Amino acid sequence: MENIDLKSKIIRWGIIGCGNVTEIKSGPAYQKTKGFELSAVMRRDVLKSADYAKRHGIEKSYSDADSLINDPEIDAIYIATPPDSHKFYGLKVAQAGKLCCIEKPMAPTYEDSLIIYNAFKEKDIPLFVAYYRRSLPRFNQVKKWLDANEIGDVRYISWNLSTPASDVDLSGNYNWRTDSKVAQSGYFDDLGSHGLDLFVHLLGTIKDVSGFTINQQGLYTANDAVTACWVHESGITGTGSWNFGSGIREDHVQIMGSKGKIEFSVFDENPIRMTTKQSQVELVIKHPENVQLYHVENMREHLLGNMEHPSSGQSGLHTSWIMDKIIRNI
Repeated sequence: MENIDLKSKIIRWGIIGCGNVTEIKSGPAYQKTKGFELSAVMRRDVLKSADYAKRHGIEKSYSDADSLINDPEIDAIYIATPPDSHKFYGLKVAQAGKLCCIEKPMAPTYEDSLIIYNAFKEKDIPLFVAYYRRSLPRFNQVKKWLDANEIGDVRYISWNLSTPASDVDLSGNYNWRTDSKVAQSGYFDDLGSHGLDLFVHLLGTIKDVSGFTINQQGLYTANDAVTACWVHESGITGTGSWNFGSGIREDHVQIMGSKGKIEFSVFDENPIRMTTKQSQVELVIKHPENVQLYHVENMREHLLGNMEHPSSGQSGLHTSWIMDKIIRNI
């Protein structure tokens, strides 16, 4: 990068799309991270943008993304809009030569994700994707057990995520998460990507994957049921089932090894559990109030050269490839 000393100055961030996800989950993390400053926000509704800035003590608010991206006092951009606009804004940020973090999924398709990735790679600009579970202590403990061979050689991983249709789904009111033009496979794009990305972090690159998707309920235009199977480079096999019209909620992951198993939830804050012939360990590890805090702090550590951030443009691109393989876009 040019014209910015990442190790000695405050990195001034701007947010494009200061909606609900940024209120608690992510926005305050940029304010709490040493060496970062949240200096500007943008939302197309000028009044909502100004209100957000006022409530969070942020200096500038915009209703035009170009004005924020090209503000010479802004060093980095967090794109927190729906995924169908990620490429549009991401390419503008790359052209402006600024650091970037993009909300997950990186883009609705692998093709668009690759275009974004290459734009930042060609300019040698750091790109991060907000798969923040890679940075959470809860899942890092699972990784520690795996790396220490606590359950022996890993054989397979399985995940079942089933949820009832929400009141919004049943009402027929518009929801971009179930609009096939924004997210072809609906909640799977939003939620399934989180878990699959985490599994790559825990178990390594996936080399082959396939799946089926269908719209069982007909409540919206996106598909609401997905099944998949895959194999990691290491030979570990995986299966997944995601259904968003089930009568009972379940969020259960099981990693089976030659000496035992590990169980946890991707979204529900249930205890993480390791079972072997000798013992059973159960731990409750809470998330921080601002769940992206460690993800954002790790971006700063990456920029300081102290670590490789676990969720980069490259890892986000791999997750986009997995998602597209499952829904048969490629």
